[in-house]
Amino acid sequence: MRKKIQTVFLNVPVILISITSIFPIFWMMYNSLKSESEFVMDKLALPNKINFENYVEAIRIGKMQNYFINSFFNSMVTVIAVILFSFFIAYFISRYEFKGKRIIYYLFLFGMLVPVHSLLIPIFIQFSRLGLINNRFTLLFPYVAFGMPLAIFLFDSFIKTVPIEVEEAAIIDGCGTFSRIMRIVFPLCLPVVSSVVVLSFLGAWNEFPFALTLLTSSEFKTIPIGLANFSGQYSTQYTPLMAGLVIATLPVIIIYIIFNKQIVKGMTAGAVKG
Repeated sequence: MRKKIQTVFLNVPVILISITSIFPIFWMMYNSLKSESEFVMDKLALPNKINFENYVEAIRIGKMQNYFINSFFNSMVTVIAVILFSFFIAYFISRYEFKGKRIIYYLFLFGMLVPVHSLLIPIFIQFSRLGLINNRFTLLFPYVAFGMPLAIFLFDSFIKTVPIEVEEAAIIDGCGTFSRIMRIVFPLCLPVVSSVVVLSFLGAWNEFPFALTLLTSSEFKTIPIGLANFSGQYSTQYTPLMAGLVIATLPVIIIYIIFNKQIVKGMTAGAVKG
């Protein structure tokens, strides 16, 4: 009986916290199906009639389809680039000894300590002089650069736990360096890859300050910037805004559902040896 009571007392706070986390998403979804008048009358009530016109308005007025494509392009390219660059850098740092190895590694880790947006103005000035402002690939450079430090740390921690004897056996069988890395080591790092996919995708998908500062043309703007189209100087279209937020949130939820089982495993990979 005492154990049951303890279980209840432990689970109730967790359930309450979960409800407070899930309810805003549920509230946003059902409010996106309301008319503007229904939303003004009662913001908590369920819609009397399901209305999909807000999604039509989000696409017609907010041009969410263009911003969605831009965000998806930036996020997917960022994820692929961060995984490839970070994995190979972490592999050579973990497996090879060379001069300046520790300095290089610590420089990458230093990128985790620097507040990213404190570099906003220097990056803007540098990009302006290089002619990289307002370009299809403008945001990829900061997204990949700032996504690599944590990814390198995770890959390096995990690769150190992979027995070197596995690779030595592959060498004896005639396996080349690149083939050995991609066919043996990389598949073993899939838990870390899953974590990097989620973290990199979320970072690129939700990023706002760089997208606001480095892009001026609506042709290249991303979803966080596009959501501002629903707010005017004197009023805000709340229900189309809710529809736009649902469109912006769904890819994140889908990515998390796909990789959620691997996230904790990847974040703790390499933490314990033996």
